[in-house]
Amino acid sequence: TLAQHAKGAALVPGSEHKLTFAGRSSFDIPARAPALSDSADFDFAAGSDLVISVYLPQETPATTFHQLAVATTYVSPPGDHTSADMPVASTATSWFFLTGVSVEGSDKDAAVVAFGDSITDGYGSTADANRRWPDVLARRLEGERRTAHLAVLNEGISGNRTQFDYMGPSALARLDRDVLGAPGAKFVILLEGINNIGFSGAFEDRANEAVSAEDIIASQQQIVDRVHQRGLKIYGGTLTPFEGTTFPGYFTEQGEQKRQAVNRWIRQSGAFDAVIDFDEAVRDPAQPSRMLPAYDSGDHLHPNDAGYEVMGELIDLGLFR
Repeated sequence: TLAQHAKGAALVPGSEHKLTFAGRSSFDIPARAPALSDSADFDFAAGSDLVISVYLPQETPATTFHQLAVATTYVSPPGDHTSADMPVASTATSWFFLTGVSVEGSDKDAAVVAFGDSITDGYGSTADANRRWPDVLARRLEGERRTAHLAVLNEGISGNRTQFDYMGPSALARLDRDVLGAPGAKFVILLEGINNIGFSGAFEDRANEAVSAEDIIASQQQIVDRVHQRGLKIYGGTLTPFEGTTFPGYFTEQGEQKRQAVNRWIRQSGAFDAVIDFDEAVRDPAQPSRMLPAYDSGDHLHPNDAGYEVMGELIDLGLFR
């Protein structure tokens, strides 16, 4: 069932729409394949929160899910509760099974794909408040007449790296699915690489996955080339500061040197159609390898709401006209 969100587990009365798949109310999802519902005649305002309710008639493992939704999922006791406000047995902050919602538009409508890791995913932002930097960008685009035809697709995955899988496939492995195959994709903002630097020191089972700055640059260049091959524009986001992070082993001086080298390449190489200097926006001018305390979520790696606001406001809307 598709509906408009009221509050908590409540739906806006009368907004429920039964979804079908090839005319059926139930469906099986083949392994490694998506299932696309039939279209539904459903009007809603830009920036609205939608509710997708799914009834699982038998115990079903969450084989596929988005771990960091920064939003509440409500889990009901047994029974089909898809047509009404749900009784709540428990909650989670992950999205299960659902990949996204496609919206029909005009020929000129298009999408900006935010492609990144937890800093794009919104780690550290307020839950259920839509305060991630892609949310900020989406609101700005909607409020500007010349860019109101653009949507923003948040394709951030926490823990993501360009070269190695971890919480989901690597950026290189998922590029076709999440960017090049995204409906309406026209522009891409890439913010990937900090986990390439930090993971090998933070996790013993990833110690053999250490990479050089040149490795990160080569993987970003691959992404740039594949995006350009499809005729899309891609903008490079500089890697944000992480000295002092509370994740043990994540920061090292050698890692900081890698970050600086990657950022120099992003700024100076000309590989990207433009550069978005997130690093400059959130760093502490007195200690450039650290995040400004006012923008720090507290772990010295992820921004807070104010930091994400600055990142979203930094982006020049002229890049999308």
